[in-house]
Amino acid sequence: MMHRLFSMMSILTLPVLMLAVPVPTAAQRPAGYPRSYDALVAEARTERGVHVYGNADASAMATVIAAFQRTWPGVSVTYSDLESHDIYRRVVAETRARRPTADLVWSSAMDLQAKLINDGYAQSYQSPEKPALPPAAVWKNMGYGVTAEPVAFVYNKRLIAPADVPHTHEAFERLLRARRAAFAGKVATYDPARSNVGYLYLTEDYAITRDTRSLLRAIAATRPLLSRTTGPMLDAVASGRAAIAYNVVGPYALTRARRDPRIGVVFPRDYALVASRVAFIARDARHPAAARLFLDFLLSRTGQTLLARQWLLPVRTDVRAPRLGADRARPIRVGPQLLVNLDSIKRRRFLADWTAILSEGALVK
Repeated sequence: MMHRLFSMMSILTLPVLMLAVPVPTAAQRPAGYPRSYDALVAEARTERGVHVYGNADASAMATVIAAFQRTWPGVSVTYSDLESHDIYRRVVAETRARRPTADLVWSSAMDLQAKLINDGYAQSYQSPEKPALPPAAVWKNMGYGVTAEPVAFVYNKRLIAPADVPHTHEAFERLLRARRAAFAGKVATYDPARSNVGYLYLTEDYAITRDTRSLLRAIAATRPLLSRTTGPMLDAVASGRAAIAYNVVGPYALTRARRDPRIGVVFPRDYALVASRVAFIARDARHPAAARLFLDFLLSRTGQTLLARQWLLPVRTDVRAPRLGADRARPIRVGPQLLVNLDSIKRRRFLADWTAILSEGALVK
């Protein structure tokens, strides 16, 4: 039943996933992997460790890293928890300066990851787990979408009655227009000028429907609270400073709602973006074998199940986890189309339009 909850409900309060996780015997080649994988394991042991740049919370990764190190003793993991822009800047700067950089680069900034891959900062690797992944999750045997994370509305249960909770983008817009005064200063969303994830989500919204501009005008008329990251939006909703937040990373919202009864989470019925944290092995990785070993573990059924426990929902469909129905999910494909909105002219035009919409909203009385 758990795997059907996303398709059955829009407002979710889900228990912790208590799943049995089969962890392979230490240093045992996984079933179905080629015999040549033994040489990769031996090389990884010689390298002794892997350095990962990622923007999944370090606390959420602790269980996954511990399981990896039990499976492959002697191969340690150094995990640097960074913001997506910092990951991008560090990989570029360190590689250009020929300084040590990450072995594995893993970020929710799908477009920046695509740019790093396109600009030559990644190396090719065909994971033995590739056949178990959706085709849209792999690009050029370099970029691997590891998760499938739906984007949500988040609301304060005290400030918005159950009957008023919007379940579609159209209903969200109607609510804001009908009760503009009540929602003044009470709507939160990412600032696409400062948040790469916010910029990605908005450009994807525009690609799906022309109605996005009308919704943004309704949001702008409330003089919204703009945030660079997810945490402040969730804090604002929980405290009541905001009544509702738009385009929030779903797993973060679910994690918070699990321990905070003030927060409600909605995955829209008309469509919900599904983003992925994209991983690649750095071109100049000092520990490429260990990086491959860790990437394969993240993509394995064991790794995916452990990620699901932290609401880093799995990209594999053979791992039991809550999912949106195919009629609602709009996965953001890992590929070259992500580069389009990074064009400097297009980005400037988009942000200028966003600023104009905000300015128009500020004039609404």
